[in-house]
Amino acid sequence: MATLLLGDCAEKLKEIPDDSIDMVVTSPPYDNLRQYKGYSFDFEKIAKELVRVLKTGGVIVWVVGDATVDGSETGTSFRQALYFKELGLNLHDTMIWEKTGMMPTQDRYYAIFEYMFVFSKQKPKSMNFICDHKTVNGGRIQQKDTGGGHRNAQGRRTKVDGFFARQYFRRRTNIWRMHIGKNTTIHPAIFPLQLAKDHIMTWSNEGDTVLDPFMGSGTAGVAAVVLNREFVGIEIAAEYLEIAKHRIQNPDMDDVATESDDIFEEMDW
Repeated sequence: MATLLLGDCAEKLKEIPDDSIDMVVTSPPYDNLRQYKGYSFDFEKIAKELVRVLKTGGVIVWVVGDATVDGSETGTSFRQALYFKELGLNLHDTMIWEKTGMMPTQDRYYAIFEYMFVFSKQKPKSMNFICDHKTVNGGRIQQKDTGGGHRNAQGRRTKVDGFFARQYFRRRTNIWRMHIGKNTTIHPAIFPLQLAKDHIMTWSNEGDTVLDPFMGSGTAGVAAVVLNREFVGIEIAAEYLEIAKHRIQNPDMDDVATESDDIFEEMDW
């Protein structure tokens, strides 16, 4: 089910009880890189609210980058990461989203990545790591495999070799290479559906509640609903909220599907 809230997330987050959210995945507007209809946000106020509503063991995935002003990157992303640490969260991982598409620059190397800071309130309770990198030995064994062995937790076949079970696939790295994707909405910044899905699969379980306080066009909501998570989305712009609602109601537009048509509800906190 999905609950969508219209308004400033700094205020709307106050409506959410303490320790009620399992995971936050979001990409906030940062520096002057995103023109967001003249809206601005109070980062420190929002960060405190996110820490308050996050359950022990919960995770915040904060996808962010920096602008370059007067020849220098702002470093806003690092200041935000350090502030979350000051609020008591662990910086569980500093991940990279490598975009398959170069951003031209005049006086530095092509900019092709954003940070994906993974914060946790104590140790993450859910770590369902995606194993999709083929191993060297595993690849050779796979060509000779006639169906023996067994399947691991990710459904990947293994081959028993003496006392060891060789994995065909290993855990991926913390650098994720994904295409930006075609933006068919009027929203100025949309991240890949697969990016949201992979984080939600990794850091939460079915039935958990996922929050995006900067919902935008609803990508995180689409991913959460089709992965059988509860979703709470907050958006300050009414026209973007309508886009998000339409996408979540029609997930087939994003090449995903859900069985339920009646997915919106008022959250009973």
